[in-house]
Amino acid sequence: MKVAVTGATGVLGGSAVRALLADGHEVVGLARTPEKARRVEAWGATAVLGNLFDPRSLVEAFDGCDVVCNLATHIPVGLRAARAAAWQENDRLRTEGVRAVVDAAREARVRRVVQESVSLVYADHDDEWIDEQSALDITTATEPACVAESHVQDFQSDLRQGVVLRFGLVVGDDPLTRFWLRAAHAGRPIGLGPRDGWVHPVHTDDLGPAVVAAVSVPGGLYNVGAEPVRRTDLVRGYAEAVGRRSVGFMGPVMRRVSGRRAEPLTRSLRVSSQEFRSAAGWSPRRGRFDASWLERSVRVTVPG
Repeated sequence: MKVAVTGATGVLGGSAVRALLADGHEVVGLARTPEKARRVEAWGATAVLGNLFDPRSLVEAFDGCDVVCNLATHIPVGLRAARAAAWQENDRLRTEGVRAVVDAAREARVRRVVQESVSLVYADHDDEWIDEQSALDITTATEPACVAESHVQDFQSDLRQGVVLRFGLVVGDDPLTRFWLRAAHAGRPIGLGPRDGWVHPVHTDDLGPAVVAAVSVPGGLYNVGAEPVRRTDLVRGYAEAVGRRSVGFMGPVMRRVSGRRAEPLTRSLRVSSQEFRSAAGWSPRRGRFDASWLERSVRVTVPG
């Protein structure tokens, strides 16, 4: 199929472009700058200059495409994430941006839209399993993702398919993982939330293949990730990766400093991805978290 990808040079978008090409699809990557366009073309895709807030460039990019994968995000990393203003661009991408993508897809007569989302939208369920019907907890932090999902649900009709992928916490070869590894190496606490709470992780190696599977899966909403892991085991894995015996958890003062946006990261989310596995025949290459997930980031982050 011919697939358009927005956010084509990001962690998720870049992985998706390469995986779609490897699967034999024709890929059009939306790029905001000539430099990013050259990166898209180096992978073997067709680059189109434009952005999510230019409706005409979206329609032109989507023309003749069977599928649009909207994977554009702008997640602040590190201390910047504690500032509300740092999230404005990402919030706009998930609200105004998704609406623009869906409108352009309709005009270009695209039959399927695949939208990234996050499993952090779920309410804390302690030790209970979470599936796609579980309750949400919509706050300032999670509302933009929920708005994005609603735009894609409105796109759905007898002639069109909308697919929402609620990805787990991305871990692997990405800027956020490298930030936490630097903190762990320096001996700073990185645990956020109750030690025995559950985290729903997904490795960067599994992002692109999940998008490929979403190109042909029945329309709907799906959780995407590896097996849930206890937060204490996740933190232990980071400590092991940087050669430390242990790494601490943040206290209440540090959690407040982290800001409201960090609150979803403290939730216990024992999320099941079984529905996506059954519908798509997809399974993660990295099915269970351990320190090996962090090897590539450690090589470029930790001295020596």
